[in-house]
Amino acid sequence: MRHRIKKRPMSEINVVPYIDVMLVLLIIFMITAPLLSQGVKVVLPKTPSEPMPAADKEPVIVSIDSNGDFYINYGDNQDKPLNAETLVNRISAVLKYQPQLPVYVKGDKNVAYGRVVSIMALLQSAGVDGIGMITEPPEN
Repeated sequence: MRHRIKKRPMSEINVVPYIDVMLVLLIIFMITAPLLSQGVKVVLPKTPSEPMPAADKEPVIVSIDSNGDFYINYGDNQDKPLNAETLVNRISAVLKYQPQLPVYVKGDKNVAYGRVVSIMALLQSAGVDGIGMITEPPEN
C-alpha cells in the first residue's frame, strides 16, 4: 500500500518577480526623467502679476535667452535658436491651423528691452492678436 503524503497549501507569495519588475521600472524612470525636462534656460523677471487662466490647449511660448536668441516650443529642434524669418514662419503656420492659440513671450531678465519689443513686433507681423508676458512672482 502506498501512503499518501498530504501537502499543506503554500500560503507564501513569491515576491522575487515583483522586485525584478520594480527594479526594471526604476531604471527606466531614472533614464527617462532627465530627458523630460526640456527648454531653454531663461531667468524670468520677478514682478507681481495676476496668474493667467488655464487654457485647454498648450500655448505657444517664444523664449529669449540672455544672449538674445529666439526659441519656440513648437516643432522640431526646440532647443536650437531660430532666426527672425523662421520664427515668423513657424508662428504663422501654427496659427493657421489653431487661430485662437495663446502666444506668450518668456524673456530673460538680462536681455535688452529692445530685443523683447522686436520679438513682439515679429509676432504681430506673423498674425498674433494678443501677446502675453511670462514672469515669476517676487520672493517675499
